Amino acid sequence: MLKKIILLGGPTASGKSKLAIQLAKKINGEIINADSMQIYNEFSILSSRPNVDEIKKIKHHLYGIISVRKPFSAGEWLKLTKTKVDQCHTKKKVPIIVGGTGLYFNTITKGISKIPNIDLTIRNKVRSLFKKIGYQNFYQELVKIDPKVKKRILPTDSQRTQRAFEVMLKTKKSLFDWIENTKSDFINYEIKKIFLQTPRDILLKNILRRVEQMFENGCIQEVVDFNLLKLNNSLSANKLIGVQEINKYLDGAISLNQCKEHIYIKTRQYAKRQNTWARGHMKNWTKLYSKDFSALLKKSIKVVS
Repeated sequence: MLKKIILLGGPTASGKSKLAIQLAKKINGEIINADSMQIYNEFSILSSRPNVDEIKKIKHHLYGIISVRKPFSAGEWLKLTKTKVDQCHTKKKVPIIVGGTGLYFNTITKGISKIPNIDLTIRNKVRSLFKKIGYQNFYQELVKIDPKVKKRILPTDSQRTQRAFEVMLKTKKSLFDWIENTKSDFINYEIKKIFLQTPRDILLKNILRRVEQMFENGCIQEVVDFNLLKLNNSLSANKLIGVQEINKYLDGAISLNQCKEHIYIKTRQYAKRQNTWARGHMKNWTKLYSKDFSALLKKSIKVVS
């Protein structure tokens, strides 16, 4: 009998955490985080990490385990997740991997390429070039040395363009050649995949409510504390929605209402990108939704049974 893993995805504010907890109660499960921002210790409010009461109900893993001072990759997440999955199975628990980071889910379903470590000299060289010539010229240079990148990575995706450049310089092989020769580490597992397809109007109401809740819970102080760390702007934590907007408010450039509105708009755009990702990368996932939560839970149990 194959060991079971449940993947539960969906856009931000779609109700994944609530469903995961109730599902875990019903099937003797434990929850593993698959959200690239909820991994950071210093951001519990802005990242909408499960709260203390929720964590008391069911065992949660990989939430708030990394400092914002450190870079953190999908490969590192996969390594930690494999350990947690094995621990769950040892305890006869069902691992429920929950989040909105499509790339993390891809490492489970498709694997992650075994690219050699990029040494600091190459990394600094690439970052220096990117800073010197700007993202558009950098992209043109990248396409010259790795034509396979064209139409597969956007020029504005600075993280991936720099990664592709590094890989080409280090290995003399395209990032996409490495990707094509990649296999999942979970071939011998039974993987059940659910994507919460919450209707747009309900999702927007949920996002609006969540933004208000963040401010009530003290997200401004969270950003003030984050600023005191004086981190390098290139670190991923700086990209968390709300950091730039709250800093603009703190600087007096925008009002509190404008700050909330900007966060709402950015979160809405992010949810749209998550849904677009799902349409392209999660075609074989079971798409679920119901206004009635108990009906949604029943549907979910049926899918994973």
